[in-house]
Amino acid sequence: MKGLILVGGYGTRLRPLTLSIPKPLVEFGNRPMILHQIEALAAAGCTDIVLAVNYKPEVMVGALKQYEEEYGVSITFSVEEEPLGTAGPLKLAEKVLKKDDTPIFVLNSDVICEYPLADLLKFHNNHGGEATIVATKVDEPSKYGVIVHDRDVPNLIERFVEKPVEFVGNRINAGIYVINPTVIDLIELKPTSIEQETFPQLVEKKSLYSYDLQGYWMDVGQPKDFLSGMCLYLTALAKNAPKKLATGEFVNGNVLIDPTAKIGKGCKIGPNVVIGPNVVIGDGVRIQRSTILKESQIKDHAWVQSTIVGWKSTVGKWARLEGVTVLGEDVTVKDEIYVNGGKVLPHKTIKGNVETPQIIM
Repeated sequence: MKGLILVGGYGTRLRPLTLSIPKPLVEFGNRPMILHQIEALAAAGCTDIVLAVNYKPEVMVGALKQYEEEYGVSITFSVEEEPLGTAGPLKLAEKVLKKDDTPIFVLNSDVICEYPLADLLKFHNNHGGEATIVATKVDEPSKYGVIVHDRDVPNLIERFVEKPVEFVGNRINAGIYVINPTVIDLIELKPTSIEQETFPQLVEKKSLYSYDLQGYWMDVGQPKDFLSGMCLYLTALAKNAPKKLATGEFVNGNVLIDPTAKIGKGCKIGPNVVIGPNVVIGDGVRIQRSTILKESQIKDHAWVQSTIVGWKSTVGKWARLEGVTVLGEDVTVKDEIYVNGGKVLPHKTIKGNVETPQIIM
């Protein structure tokens, strides 16, 4: 089995975090985003994993070598000289992906879910088509491209409707696929969209099916969705691996804390909080719906809500952060400062209140 992860480019939607490291290495749930997918692919029997990248592959090489040994997989980089969209990278990595006749998993690197890859593969092999799209149900299908099924053949895709005005369905493409190697023959080595160019060809051939995803799903490529996805991930941990979550008088709801973090007296942490390695939390701190990345410090009586605190950052005493604030690496927020929806670039010091959402350069 082979897998390809569409890593892409600059990660601009997740700035300022991606100004310091490539998006796949940003920790989600105290593990690099990309590791969630590598682990899932390895568990599903993949021995070859290709990362399709066009930005800073050299930074990721060292970090990913350890995963090769840990999970018994070969990880290679398919480096695009120009962005090739969502289909072009498959053609670029053709040598690896078509080395045998086994199906190929394709994952968008921003997607977080429970990755039912073994069940997906079984479903794919049973229906006999060339490709399967994982579909997830949404409450507002008018925002997305919606999957419409054939009335006579279960799960066979008849067409796609982009941002429908009238209700035609509520299932959308979840950014996870399994394809046969023959699909690569339909793709040219140029910037190409698998959704807009390759999948319609498969629809014409009546060879494209969908598989319904159970459980949570989120594209975590931007801060507000990162935090929403974190909440869903913690809820899934509470159900499937509750022993991984923190306990104690200071814990309220689902909270994930690295064992090396230090928590002060009289704190209230949660619900929905992730605290990374070597983080120091002072006394009387309140944290809700936030991720605190490694080696950061939250000083006494600070309030942190709906915020991502970047690596090695410091939040001062009695400071208040909220409104999807994101601190880049090594940011200092002084004592008693209020930040509402600020996106603060690395190595900055905030000495005055930020009352409206803005980028602090």
